Amino acid sequence: MLKRVILFIVCLCLVPASVFAGTLKMNCNAIYGSNNFHTQGAENFAKKVNEYSSGTVQIDVHPGGSLGFKGPELLKAVKNATLPMSDILMGVVAGSDEIFGLSTLPMIVNSYDEAKAFYTACRPYYEKACKRWNQKMLYAAPWPRSGMYTNAPFENVASLKGLKVRTYDRNGAEFLRRAGGSPQSLPWGDVYSALSTGLIDSVLTSSVSGVDGKFWEVMKHFTKTNYAYPLNMMTMNLDYWNALDKAQKDAVLKAAAEVEAEQWAQSEKEVERNLKILAENGMVISEMTPALDKELHDVADSMLSEFKDGAKKDSLAALKAFGK
Repeated sequence: MLKRVILFIVCLCLVPASVFAGTLKMNCNAIYGSNNFHTQGAENFAKKVNEYSSGTVQIDVHPGGSLGFKGPELLKAVKNATLPMSDILMGVVAGSDEIFGLSTLPMIVNSYDEAKAFYTACRPYYEKACKRWNQKMLYAAPWPRSGMYTNAPFENVASLKGLKVRTYDRNGAEFLRRAGGSPQSLPWGDVYSALSTGLIDSVLTSSVSGVDGKFWEVMKHFTKTNYAYPLNMMTMNLDYWNALDKAQKDAVLKAAAEVEAEQWAQSEKEVERNLKILAENGMVISEMTPALDKELHDVADSMLSEFKDGAKKDSLAALKAFGK
């Protein structure tokens, strides 16, 4: 009984006093800058929540990681209510919970339709994991498919030999290592200078990130490898969520559903828009050669097989639900 009382008091301390006046005000951590479509989605979500809750749930979005938290620590920060809510790149927190690495298993999907079907199959397991981490999953949306930025044409796996490639999570690192590259882990803010100084030679990321980083100033080629459609998710600390009344929860979920649909559509639009910007700035855009396609899929297939041999129950169930 005493433990329950103590837990109740702790939860009360985590929730702002404004909740008890019927209004909840929260800071939301956004990883990327204000021009990035994921951050714009978070701001749109905040606007809709304010409207649908008649101003009783107010979210202040902080772009560019300005609250001082980095990717790998975000699950813990939201769990402990250090952050009430955050936009989180799933693959970056896969070290905390395996299930969040599923969306960056290499070449498991080949189109937005397949990526959406995979997400639908995995969502119940993502929600379950979020609950384990004391948070409510609100929505998720993909990045455009990842490709390779290089200075020389990327025509076969042999092209990777000796290349120092920056990637965004451990799946990408393992994939590149198996393919013959030398994967490097760097904060996004250090990538441009690392390319400029030769600390790294190439980057595995999306066309959107290439535009955000002005990679045409330091890179010459972008190859559309269709590596993965990584997911960003928006989560809220569960104590904050439970402090909302039913009408407020309904308002948040309504906004989340709308923003999720809009963000999936926007992600697809971003592909061609950003490829055009890259090309206009002199970058050579290439499809994979048949040889490269086969070689990379062989690496991806071996990774998936080995992952399944040691994967946890929920990861296997999610893959099975998708037919893998």
